[in-house]
Amino acid sequence: MPGAPVGDDDLAALVDGRLTPERRAAVEAWLAEHPDAAARVEADRSQRDDLRARLAFKVEEPIPSRLRIANIRVARRARSLSQLRAVAAAVALVALGGAGGWVAKDVAGTGQGASSSPVAFVSDAVGAYRTFVVEIAHPVEVRAGDEAHLITWLSKRIGKPLKAPDLTGFGFRLMGGRVLPAGAGAAAMLMYDDDAGTRLTVYVRADKGAETAFQFMREGEVGTFTWLDRGFGFAVSAKADRDRLLPIAEAVYKDLGA
Repeated sequence: MPGAPVGDDDLAALVDGRLTPERRAAVEAWLAEHPDAAARVEADRSQRDDLRARLAFKVEEPIPSRLRIANIRVARRARSLSQLRAVAAAVALVALGGAGGWVAKDVAGTGQGASSSPVAFVSDAVGAYRTFVVEIAHPVEVRAGDEAHLITWLSKRIGKPLKAPDLTGFGFRLMGGRVLPAGAGAAAMLMYDDDAGTRLTVYVRADKGAETAFQFMREGEVGTFTWLDRGFGFAVSAKADRDRLLPIAEAVYKDLGA
């Protein structure tokens, strides 16, 4: 609202160019009377421009062939066939087990960077999503208004240089993020929202599993794209269908994959 007090969210939105003309005028008028805040806004703009200049080369890079839609579909068909063969083998083993007392046991890794199944990884990501998107007062630990500190903190905790993917082209703006437990290590979560109130999370943690193409899974109303790349697992979750999430996941991969 035009007459509402100016807060950190307004300043972050001003830097990102997301304010309406009326709200922008109100915020700029407020900054004219608060030089300290105006100086912080200019510093944030300078950091934004510097980061964009440093990463401009990534915009020109083509999407890896393994992440193109046609190749993803081929990989999914191959996985489906593999799963069918696995089911058939399991049925045969159960039959043998009934006759000969066959016994098997799952072996799970523990600790930071432990290899985990895609299902377990998605469960962690969706669990984090469900826990924090419903929060009103504290959905994130560090807000987008302090983005430079947020990204430095998350990068240090998970051991990977991060940035906040720019999802404004899809209608999502950064709210902030937090550190989450992940075995003996840590995971990073960034949260976004749009004008309709839909919230989206980007979840990143160390994972020693083999690299994978995109995998889409759904738990109830929550859709998630997940993939493993260069020793890290990534998940993008939202109450959205596959077609809406796929280009967002591709954008996140482009920003965070290097």
